[in-house]
Amino acid sequence: MIENVKQKVADIFEGADERNWAKVENAMAEKVLLDYTSMTGGQPALLSPKEITNAWANFLPGFDKTHHHLSNFKIDSKDDLAIVTFNGKADHFIDDQTWTVEGDYYVEIGTDKKVSLLKFNFTNQSGNTELPQKATEKFQKNKD
Repeated sequence: MIENVKQKVADIFEGADERNWAKVENAMAEKVLLDYTSMTGGQPALLSPKEITNAWANFLPGFDKTHHHLSNFKIDSKDDLAIVTFNGKADHFIDDQTWTVEGDYYVEIGTDKKVSLLKFNFTNQSGNTELPQKATEKFQKNKD
């Protein structure tokens, strides 16, 4: 059970790095409470897997590649939920430049064995913090 839970979480991040949106969506429940507010501001949003991957698919391909590294998994069960916490580090590359984001994650997985809550707690960023804007511009240019 624990390995299945870890793999479900890993599928989201591996799928994002591979730009395999079906892999990402298959790891998620019908609706996911997505909370990246510690980094981006705003409010958490209840979204479908397709809405999440559409947003990521309009941003991540602007990078030459990305690499997510997940570590220090802790998995607890509470009622019908698996609660997963772990550390995450995401490297984003364009040419010879890198932007790295680090933080902790809190994830809930229900009895359907799919992620229903994904919360990122931002702790640090380093490298070229202008790369997200460059990635957006690069993606838009290549899309047109």
